[in-house]
Amino acid sequence: MIRRRRLLQLGLAAGLLPAVPAHASTRSAVSPPGTVTDLGPASVASPLGNGEFVGNVLYAGSRGLSPNVVGAYDLAADRVVAHYDIPTGIGVWAMCKVGTDVYAGTHSRSDLYKIDTLTGQVTKVGSYPDHFIWTMAASPDGKVYLGCSEPGRVWEYDPATGASRDLGQPAPGEAYVRSIQADATHVYCGIGANAHLVAIDRATGDKRDLLPAEVADRDWVSSMSISDTHIAGGMNSLAELLVLSKADPSAYKVVKATAPGEKYIVSVLVHDGSVYFAGRPTGTFYRYHLESGELEVIGVPYFEAATHRLLAHEGRIYGVQDNAVFVYDPATGSLEYRNLVQRGLKAAPEEPMSVHSDDRRVYVGGKSGADIHDLATGSVVRLGIPGEPKTMLTVAGTTYLGVYTQAALYSHVPGQEEATLLLRAGNQQDRPRDLAYDERTGLIVMPSQPEPGHMNGALTLYSPGTGERATYRPVVERQTVYSVATRRGVAYLGTLTQEGLGLPPVTTTARLAAFSLTSRTLLWQVEPVPGARSVTGLVSTPHALYGITNTGVLFEYDLQAGAVTRTLKVSARGGDLVIRGRTAFTGDLDAVYRIDLRRFTATTVVSGLGGQWFGGEPKLSLDPSGDHVFAIKGRNLVRITV
Repeated sequence: MIRRRRLLQLGLAAGLLPAVPAHASTRSAVSPPGTVTDLGPASVASPLGNGEFVGNVLYAGSRGLSPNVVGAYDLAADRVVAHYDIPTGIGVWAMCKVGTDVYAGTHSRSDLYKIDTLTGQVTKVGSYPDHFIWTMAASPDGKVYLGCSEPGRVWEYDPATGASRDLGQPAPGEAYVRSIQADATHVYCGIGANAHLVAIDRATGDKRDLLPAEVADRDWVSSMSISDTHIAGGMNSLAELLVLSKADPSAYKVVKATAPGEKYIVSVLVHDGSVYFAGRPTGTFYRYHLESGELEVIGVPYFEAATHRLLAHEGRIYGVQDNAVFVYDPATGSLEYRNLVQRGLKAAPEEPMSVHSDDRRVYVGGKSGADIHDLATGSVVRLGIPGEPKTMLTVAGTTYLGVYTQAALYSHVPGQEEATLLLRAGNQQDRPRDLAYDERTGLIVMPSQPEPGHMNGALTLYSPGTGERATYRPVVERQTVYSVATRRGVAYLGTLTQEGLGLPPVTTTARLAAFSLTSRTLLWQVEPVPGARSVTGLVSTPHALYGITNTGVLFEYDLQAGAVTRTLKVSARGGDLVIRGRTAFTGDLDAVYRIDLRRFTATTVVSGLGGQWFGGEPKLSLDPSGDHVFAIKGRNLVRITV
């Protein structure tokens, strides 16, 4: 766990971070309702998404910051010597170079920027209608190719003319072009959520799927690299490397990553007679020798870290990870890890993903961990976790964190430097969506969304007392369980019609369901609000359930009558729902609302928050004392008296 006070002091000195106000104890006199106390940046991070070498400088692009930056790490000086702001988009996943110019592609919105590394000038040169620019590559003649999603489309940008050309969808109906490479004659596209490897003839536009029939049922070709002779692609979710001959694609090898539990091949590099690749979740770094067919495990640069890009430079292999690079020297076998934050890479407030108060401290989840805010002292420490905490819960002094990817459950006891991995849900599950604790059975209940392209969410049960764990899939057929509340041995479930990302929903309306934690069976299910896509928040009382939908409609479900008895439009969009007695609270991106469950009326507690939540999914946490809720204003953590 890293103390962030010193990091913040450095950021203040550099003019990078806002000042942090003085903090009062959470047990101080309660302020009038609607009082907003600014607790400073919610989660400070420096996550990277890609990188590219020009000369002896590694240009590394951030994601989740505002603005995002490309940091210039000078190998000779061993420090970051410059930052280039990327003013739009929420992250840089895609980078390539043409000569001495570096191109960076953003997502949500999808813009293309050119960094002239000789002058330092940053210019936006393209803007695209697709949601994500996932991947980019430059051809030998200096064209830039972009792989996008929703839909899975390829664009060509010509630096000589400044014009962009739509090359269409390599695999119509598929949502993602997740990896891309280009040579003198073809553009190669790795597709998901159903795997394809499509070669587009640059002269004629003809398309040919090179994916062997043996692996046609895989999910993704999610990473790729090419040489003059070979194409290498990383496939999910069986952690396989596909290596094909360019001259004869029917001559191929499928190489299985060997680390226990490996599922993803997240980056690939064909270089000097070998294919280097990195796996996840283990973080293992591999080398496949093309001539001998030998697979070599080089090591684990950083346990469970994701490697976003592999690059070759002056005889060494560089791996770009969340806030660092590792360096492998094939000549000596040495493996070195370099933290770029320690070398000057900008750290700044990111878009948070979750918030949770245990009464004395507040956890804010983000990329690669959570910031823990001590409410009495105002100090902040960083709890590093290899993943993204999406939801949190405290039971008997221990905080449990549902972490993406692999639908993992971690535990953390205040004061400990590290969190403990308790389980992964398996069953092709990916994103934890909520956590609840049932006192009668002593079980923690974690719903989860499946991996991209897969059907049916799941429900994972864990006993802190015995360590027992079990995962049930499906629970609600062809839907994801999104929210959960428990009472007297029953888990009440609110669903989402979307299954794995990239898989079109086959149902139209979110459901409310009951699952017995003793018999482990589904008791009943209904559709509480016509046309609702999800039930984003759910709470229970002895006689009724209360849920809020993605459209901001609150509903009351009478357990004795077995029917929805009242509905109320509260907000423009749904978020978390928390309860104290007969009063509930919910929030959207801009406001927090108080709901009188007796009168079934809603009033605004505070507005004007402009919360910059990751993915636009607003979160809310009620202090166990019931006096405050915690939310985000901009990217700062705020305590709101309720």
